[in-house]
Amino acid sequence: MSRPTGRVLTLLELLQSGGTRTVAELAERLGVEGRTVRRYVNQLIDLDVPVESVRGRYGGYRLAPGYRLPPLMLGDDEALAVLLGLVLGRRAGLTTAERTANETAAAKIRRVLPKHLARRLDALTEALEFTERPGDLDTPDADVLLTVADAVRHRRPLALRYTDREGRRSERTLHAYGIVAHSGRWYVTGQDAGIGEDRTLRLDRITDARTLPGSFEAPAGPGPAERVLTGFATAPYRHEVILRVHGTPEQVRARLPVTVASIEEHRPAADQDRTAERWLRVGLRAERLDWLPAVLAALDRPFVVERPQELRGLVTALADRLASCARQE
Repeated sequence: MSRPTGRVLTLLELLQSGGTRTVAELAERLGVEGRTVRRYVNQLIDLDVPVESVRGRYGGYRLAPGYRLPPLMLGDDEALAVLLGLVLGRRAGLTTAERTANETAAAKIRRVLPKHLARRLDALTEALEFTERPGDLDTPDADVLLTVADAVRHRRPLALRYTDREGRRSERTLHAYGIVAHSGRWYVTGQDAGIGEDRTLRLDRITDARTLPGSFEAPAGPGPAERVLTGFATAPYRHEVILRVHGTPEQVRARLPVTVASIEEHRPAADQDRTAERWLRVGLRAERLDWLPAVLAALDRPFVVERPQELRGLVTALADRLASCARQE
């Protein structure tokens, strides 16, 4: 919601509290000038809100007697969009004042929702995790998202119709552990009951979801967000790359996060400094290799390419180009 729109709604709320409000009072409450208050009033009048102008020493603005806002009527998609926006906002580095306003708005909307919808949205907020500070996310199907969230909350199996990235369609039974928002997309992670293995599925590829009778126990161990990130790092790709990098895990993770690479480290002896630099075995998978030499150069750590041989050639070619540029005057 833009700031001017928010102020117009705040103005309406102030007027709804009753009585006549002076321009000076409204300007102070809204943090704007008097002429801006008059512009906001005109916007309300354009929306058929009966704002009356009161003349005289104690004049100002008031709502016509008996006027009340109509009940807030939101469909599932609309309520989902509003409350998800508020949830994302709370994770986006808001100031204390903005966070308070966010929580107040969410509470107001929550109070007027039908009970069945409120329960489904509560289930969603409980089931949702983030891998990073959220940015722009794609728009999920409201019914699929709420159905999956309800299954996560009550530990019920899900029957899904799913289309994979190759366009193959399948029907699956999933024991869903959680919903994760990652890099602009929505995912559900859980165990595919048909094969007994963990899977991470994109929500926008689910065309139908319904809960099944019965229940299951969620496994101990990593949470949904960590499972999704680990799954991305170990997913099959065209090239399997093995490196040895000298440094600390933190130094490597700064350039090769868990979504890209896995680190195998030998635990140092008890008398060794755990923050000391050492050789780490790093594995990653990639569809293409051409982007990796620049990433490895940016590591600024000694490294050895164990495989593939093709990557060694690309790294050598980049080093030669950089050396040639450095020699030019």
